[in-house]
Amino acid sequence: MEALKRRILEEGVVASDQVLKLDGLLNHQVDPVLTMEMGKEFAERFRDEHITRVVTVESSGIAVAFATAYELGVPLVFARRKKTLLADPDALSERVPSFTKGIVTDIMLSRQFIHENDRVLFIDDIIANGDAARGMVKIIQRSGAHLAGFGVVVEKCFQAGARTIREQGIRIESLVRIASLSDGTVQFAE
Repeated sequence: MEALKRRILEEGVVASDQVLKLDGLLNHQVDPVLTMEMGKEFAERFRDEHITRVVTVESSGIAVAFATAYELGVPLVFARRKKTLLADPDALSERVPSFTKGIVTDIMLSRQFIHENDRVLFIDDIIANGDAARGMVKIIQRSGAHLAGFGVVVEKCFQAGARTIREQGIRIESLVRIASLSDGTVQFAE
């Protein structure tokens, strides 16, 4: 997606050789037109997988996951990071560290919204170390649903997250792959 690459170069902030802030695109503000284009792209890449549900982890993945679910005509389900008084006491959960937040959280997905006969597409904004993604994969697998694939907006290739997911035999489609953030510069892979 050339438009996404251009916007990353124009608006992304390289905070360190490990961290790229995309607050103006994905994490704080959302561009509806670009987000819908990303959803269309994921829908096209996974259209033949007969997806029945799109899942994501709150909160930064929700907008792109919604756009994807809309294009596929299926429900969006998101895993929560905070337990509420109304939370499903029998929810599927996994404890995961957050690379960007520097904390450990529990991600929870209600069994009410994922079933054994589902073909699930997992969508997320960025994969770095992959802890949240691996946690979500475990939840989907425990649900009995089939994980048809994982779509990620930005893959940081210099961190192990995507590689560890691929090693599990899971199909990953990345809209943008970043090879390096060294010297304060975004270097795209391929």
